[in-house]
Amino acid sequence: MARARLAELHGVATSYEPSPGRSVRVSEDTIVEVLAALGVDASTPRSVRAALDDHALAERGRLLPATVVLRAPADTAPGPAPAPRPATARPRPRRTPALPVLPEGTALSVETESGERLPWDGAAFFHGRAHDRAHDRAHGRAHDRGTAAETTADAGGLPLGSHVLRAHAPDGRSARATLLVTPERMPEPAGRSHGFLVQLYSLLSARSWGMGDLGDLAELASWSGRSFGCGFVQVNPLHAAVPGAPTDPSPYRPSSRRFPDPVYLRVEAVPEYAHLAGQAREDAAALVARSAVLRSAVLDGSGLIDRDAVWALKREALELVRAVPLSPGRRAAYCDFLAEQGRALDDHATWCALAEVYGPDWHAWPEGLRDPRSTRTARARGELLDRVDFYCRLAWLTDQQLAAAQRAARDAGMPVGLVHDLAVGVHPGGADAWAQQDAFASGMSIGAPPDAFNARGQDWGLPPWRPDALDAAGYAPYRGLLRGMLRHAGALRIDHVMGLFRLWWVPAGRDPTQGAYVRYDAEAMLGVLALEAHRAGAVVIGEDLGTVEPGVRRTLAERGALGTSVLWFERDYASEAEDEAVSEAVSEAEEGAASGSGGGAEDGGGAEVAVDSGTASAAGARGRPRPLPPEAWRAGCLATATTHDLPSTAARLTGEHVELRHRLGLLTRPLAQERGQDAIEVAEWMALLGQLGLLPEGPGNEEAAIKAVHRFLLRTPARLVGVWLPDAVGDRRPQNLPGTWRQYPNWRLPIADARGRPVSFEELAASPRLHALMSEVRGPARRGGR
Repeated sequence: MARARLAELHGVATSYEPSPGRSVRVSEDTIVEVLAALGVDASTPRSVRAALDDHALAERGRLLPATVVLRAPADTAPGPAPAPRPATARPRPRRTPALPVLPEGTALSVETESGERLPWDGAAFFHGRAHDRAHDRAHGRAHDRGTAAETTADAGGLPLGSHVLRAHAPDGRSARATLLVTPERMPEPAGRSHGFLVQLYSLLSARSWGMGDLGDLAELASWSGRSFGCGFVQVNPLHAAVPGAPTDPSPYRPSSRRFPDPVYLRVEAVPEYAHLAGQAREDAAALVARSAVLRSAVLDGSGLIDRDAVWALKREALELVRAVPLSPGRRAAYCDFLAEQGRALDDHATWCALAEVYGPDWHAWPEGLRDPRSTRTARARGELLDRVDFYCRLAWLTDQQLAAAQRAARDAGMPVGLVHDLAVGVHPGGADAWAQQDAFASGMSIGAPPDAFNARGQDWGLPPWRPDALDAAGYAPYRGLLRGMLRHAGALRIDHVMGLFRLWWVPAGRDPTQGAYVRYDAEAMLGVLALEAHRAGAVVIGEDLGTVEPGVRRTLAERGALGTSVLWFERDYASEAEDEAVSEAVSEAEEGAASGSGGGAEDGGGAEVAVDSGTASAAGARGRPRPLPPEAWRAGCLATATTHDLPSTAARLTGEHVELRHRLGLLTRPLAQERGQDAIEVAEWMALLGQLGLLPEGPGNEEAAIKAVHRFLLRTPARLVGVWLPDAVGDRRPQNLPGTWRQYPNWRLPIADARGRPVSFEELAASPRLHALMSEVRGPARRGGR
């Protein structure tokens, strides 16, 4: 009991529910290891008692918590309120120490971000909350709200931002805390929009160097906005990758989420490229010619995207470009960028320079270099200053081309523009994990627990942030990450958004089944997200597929975050469950097929279960839930037919995804049974499309069926409707096939047509099939989807 109490105080769950109504206890050994990763010794009864005593002592002497979060109404026009829903269980905030009772006469003041000092009459608020807790205890009610959740209140006129709260008690004690004043809601789309979803590397133009780049992104945004009235373009994570031989191609296992990958640079678009002269210009021309060979190898169908070969050419070219002196104005802009990015960029560039010498995993570096703040690292940074500057320059150039792509989108009339994707974590040997070691839990990785469809669970090989370290730092690492991601974004998609509430931690060396949920302070995580999104004027889209804790979706909707709805997983569970909590749990089990959390180390970023095994839901014993009619879909979502982790719509309609998984030995049931079940699912949807009059061409025509699917999506009230770009030309191949690593070329395929022939951007833009589909999408979109 004492260890369980200690675990609860630190947000570590001692049990979990793999399916509704079934509870599994977490092993004592796992609890001990997870607590150790949080800096708490729970290995013996004596250490547990000592830890509890230390915790109680710290609480008694605490004048202020490390971080206080207040909500204030955003000064922008609020979006529409979420539709009324039945009462449901709320996700429990991470249990953190209760707010202290401030001594009478304690003076509070706030130093704002701008340096202004303001008095704040918050003492009564602290006392009021303390009274609430005393009242709860007196009546035998558990008080399980976290620090940030307890301090949710009117900000009393304080400006939005990250401030410093100071307290001075009459007994001479003083304290300071980070005060986060956050908007009540996140920005929402100004109206309804449709747009393309694309893995940028897969879109090669006649100017690409063997993979899609930021020049192609700008062209895609300009073309789709002007030609089809698209309001956004959503891309894969553009995070910096860990170099390797070969480099891991998954965009969901990056070295750094804070800085983009320079492999996406359009070299010829760098202003200094035009000023190359003499031998440097000849060398650059030779590199351009070699890049054409790489591009041809992909587009003629004889090869896959070779990221390492592309980067080798681009790096050589960028070394030539860097030798061209910057003009005075460009030099000033570069210096401003360095000052703005500060230590975060210095650390990232230093890691890149050290990785050139010692390899891409900092754990294997000489001991003194494993600490980014050590004297040896400082000395090495000076010795490698030229290489550090090179990587700083690359970050700046990439930032400039991202800004240009967003400008192109806005100039084309897009109300949203670029939708960037934030991966759920980072590579343990990469730049972020090295630079922010104190913020990550050593010896832990995140994943998914076992459930009704995957008895083995998942280990994604990504270290989790420590919730206590984030709190102690005033959420600075998280704030910096979001601010960097939102610099040139109209919206941000957050992979596995449930991770803002809790994550499944797996101790190193243990099976994924031997993990435990660790809770984060959702009020603080959502508050920071709302603050940074508000400052950027950006929409937030949460990828809420997979195992979703009851109440999470409602909480996200109340804060203005959009969800993600995929056609094949939207079914009517109203008759299958007795209340919303059960209904959500059942539907999430079904949707586990599309979790796409992207972190899988050996599965290419796999989903929780095979995409077509979700039919045996917990409600299946009472009959199959029907496809959800369009009017019953939620409005607050991005609605799509598929995602990067799922079969293309053509493959789904034809059953080719089943054949592919059969060839690779991934089926868990006999082929005939899989085919039959898949055919039933497709037939159910086709029947509904026919009943709604969305398939006038009749069944049996694949291209017509894809149009009908998108007509259906436009019948829903979804605020955003996404078209998977490969669907527009009938591509059969998934970009990522969960459960595979070497068996399938995950993250390396160019967009192809229905015959599997790779198509260039120019061919795609001229495709009659694409234009026919987008004419269907644009027409209803202009009429509001009705």
